[in-house]
Amino acid sequence: MSSVSLLTSIVARNRLPALLKIYKEQQLEINLIALGHGTATHAVLDMLGLDSTEKAVCFSFVTERKWPAVKKDLRTRLRIDVPGTGIAFTIPLSSIGGKRELAFLTQKQEFIRKEEGEMKGTKRELIMAVCNQGYSEQVMDAAREAGAAGGTVIHARGTGMQSAEQFFGVSLASEKDIVYIVSNTSAKNRIMQSVMEKAGLQTPAKAVVFSLPVTDTAGLRLLEEDEADPAQIEK
Repeated sequence: MSSVSLLTSIVARNRLPALLKIYKEQQLEINLIALGHGTATHAVLDMLGLDSTEKAVCFSFVTERKWPAVKKDLRTRLRIDVPGTGIAFTIPLSSIGGKRELAFLTQKQEFIRKEEGEMKGTKRELIMAVCNQGYSEQVMDAAREAGAAGGTVIHARGTGMQSAEQFFGVSLASEKDIVYIVSNTSAKNRIMQSVMEKAGLQTPAKAVVFSLPVTDTAGLRLLEEDEADPAQIEK
């Protein structure tokens, strides 16, 4: 849909301030931070000279034009290519629910808007809804009404939320719930529209919704059966 990607960065928790400093200087204003835990063994940690596997996971939004400069800073200033330092990767967004939401997520970044499109061959989409903490059920109720089967919720803390007022005329809480919903591509727009209407910015949930392409899945038999030939299912 555009040249905007979800940038996921995983670093040791004590390196999070340095990461956010780089992102702020690069005008990546909106970041969602969750806590994680690494799985490296003590022997590996000793070899790398690390004291802990406590991780910070940062979700940001970066445009195609901005990413090369951000990647350069991650390599030269954060030294993210050094083993044990961290990892950062981008996933292109396929859609964002609303022009104001797009402007909010990418504020101060230049980008070329493209027509909304789907990655060739993808039958699924990952819908992500970022809402104020405590309103994930409102989001899921709206999604289920549009045919979503279920979702997963993680807690995160947002930075850059103070700038929301200039875009929306509302104050957004910094504590966030992120709702993950995998759906059939054919149902994506319907689900996103329902969430925007029933849990969007005009409601206390203040949900912002976007989606990413999913290339393949396992464990979603009900979605697969929805797409299958009824005659084949009966056999």
